[in-house]
Amino acid sequence: MEITERRDDEIRESNNIKSQYVSDERYSRDLKAGLHPLQYKFAIWYTRRTPGVRNQTSYEDIIKKIVEFSTVEGFWACYCHLARSSLLPSPTDLHFFKDGIRPLWEDGANCNGGKWIIRFSKVVSARFWEDLLLALVGDQLDDADNICGAVLSVRFNEDIISVWNRNASDHQAVMGLRDSIKRHLKLPHAYVMEYKPHDAYLRDNSSYRNTWRG
Repeated sequence: MEITERRDDEIRESNNIKSQYVSDERYSRDLKAGLHPLQYKFAIWYTRRTPGVRNQTSYEDIIKKIVEFSTVEGFWACYCHLARSSLLPSPTDLHFFKDGIRPLWEDGANCNGGKWIIRFSKVVSARFWEDLLLALVGDQLDDADNICGAVLSVRFNEDIISVWNRNASDHQAVMGLRDSIKRHLKLPHAYVMEYKPHDAYLRDNSSYRNTWRG
């Protein structure tokens, strides 16, 4: 058992070293090109379901990566061409995740984590979504290494924004992320933040039911 655990630790450390090497190489390349590299490379994914239609297509099959970027210039080039939430049909999901992390509960970076959930009226959701993306891109949220990404879920009567983190069992980190989100979004006290571990989905088959409030 100890040998297996030691081997797993060695593999994780090796992957971290490789990831850091790739990141440093990308950073240097972007600087030489006269660009402004981000701390993390990101990818944007898109999901669109047909209302009222139930089929056997898995969620993994309908989620599509549409673009990725690693610089400030790349972010604005992508963001300026994205449709605003008010123009997206319901139900639609936009996923904004670190490169290498799929926006799926089963992904290795997500499987032990969870998400903070905030519900917004359609009048204000676009502003809060943009503020959140700027905080993510600018590496402004606390404990950024623990953040996997964010999702904008466009629904009929409301829009839902969620921020995914790696470790749902680290209560201090979870609450710290909540406070950081509140602070950077300047979230009014009237808004309620809810948290849900991803493994709870397996029990209730719901993304947003049976949460706990922070």
